[in-house]
Amino acid sequence: MAVDVVMPQMGESIFEGTIIKWLKKPGEKVERDEPLFEISTDKVDAEIPAPAAGVLREIKIAEGQTVPVKTVVAIIDSAGAAASASAPAAPKGQSAAAPAAQPAAKPSEGARPVPPAAPEADPGQNREGIRSSPLVRRLARENNINLASVRGSGIGGRISKDDVLAAIAARSSGARQPHAAAVTSAPTAAAAGVSHPPGQETAVSHERIYFGRYDVQAMSVMRQRIAEHMVLSKRVSPHVYSIDEADMTHVAQLRSSAKDEFEKRHATKLTFMPFFVRACAEALRAFPVVNASVDGSNVVLHSEINIGIAVALEAGLIVPVVKNAGEKTFADLQVAINDLAERARGKKLRPDEVQESTFSITNPGVFGGLMGMPVINQPNAAILAIGAIQKRPVVVEEDAIAVRSMVYLVLSYDHRIVDGAIAHQFMGRIKQRLETWNEAVL
Repeated sequence: MAVDVVMPQMGESIFEGTIIKWLKKPGEKVERDEPLFEISTDKVDAEIPAPAAGVLREIKIAEGQTVPVKTVVAIIDSAGAAASASAPAAPKGQSAAAPAAQPAAKPSEGARPVPPAAPEADPGQNREGIRSSPLVRRLARENNINLASVRGSGIGGRISKDDVLAAIAARSSGARQPHAAAVTSAPTAAAAGVSHPPGQETAVSHERIYFGRYDVQAMSVMRQRIAEHMVLSKRVSPHVYSIDEADMTHVAQLRSSAKDEFEKRHATKLTFMPFFVRACAEALRAFPVVNASVDGSNVVLHSEINIGIAVALEAGLIVPVVKNAGEKTFADLQVAINDLAERARGKKLRPDEVQESTFSITNPGVFGGLMGMPVINQPNAAILAIGAIQKRPVVVEEDAIAVRSMVYLVLSYDHRIVDGAIAHQFMGRIKQRLETWNEAVL
């Protein structure tokens, strides 16, 4: 029986993914849940497991290609190893990971290869005959972009997300194309081999980028997707920031005295993060508008408290989600946080583990940052940045000065639905919870 392997949806705002690497070749046996291929989105680089055991019959999407979620990228023959003998071998000189297709004729020197013809029935083609993905059409609709006026850069004139973002940026900036004489004074982006994040092509002239001595490094797919996501968030949400500080002395002492026993009991390290997650969960319950999303003129108030926690990776970052954080015990919170972070760094997260966050936390303090002013992780309404926990002299009761373990907290919030008064009350609730901690951690 043939089993379709589809591009998974790695987040509620993710509508496409890029195949980075195939870990199996056509004709090879695969086991259920065995890593089959690697993908990259703006939220995650991940290994995707095989949905069934059998033989990889066909790879339909080659490495480096970006396709909408739910696209069939490969087919597994679950009948067994018998299909291995009958699986067609890849033509000599052609990568086994390439989709089955007739080899294109070799272009003559100096000529450009002719792109393959578009399929007769394109699932991304709308009623007007414009080829685009659901993500592209939604992005165009939200930004009042007429797709008929956008020139598609994809095969067969297909309009990509980059094309729409470029149209939005061009409309917003009103920038003109540089004169020909000015362009020749510096290499173009294409000539330099650099791929600019969508929306930045007209932001800075090439003359101000390419000068003197320099190296050019192409962004990874994940880095490009992060850039797109951050630009989109800043364009969609009016960001406002509220800053407070909390006295972490009691929490620091509690953690220090309990960390050895905690690790013995639960086989994982005790960090500061579950203290912040617990405090945020209680504050979100008290101020539900912070645990919300915006859908046009509607405010979506989430009943679940699902907290995404940013994890730094070598090539970017990912935000795995602790589901129902307000319902977990303290120990369960710590186990879930450490498990998600470890598997995020090992590209072992499941698609559902980066979806459905209602609030996010980022921790620049772990790298020594005093404070940070983060960009909201769409479609959340807010994100909290935790600074470094440092000992500082502080004025305490009766005008005495004492050395206390202090931390700066910065809340970035969407001013469309969260006002400053609510934001500061929310921060005050977090501060109070941390400074008067009375929950057992063992």
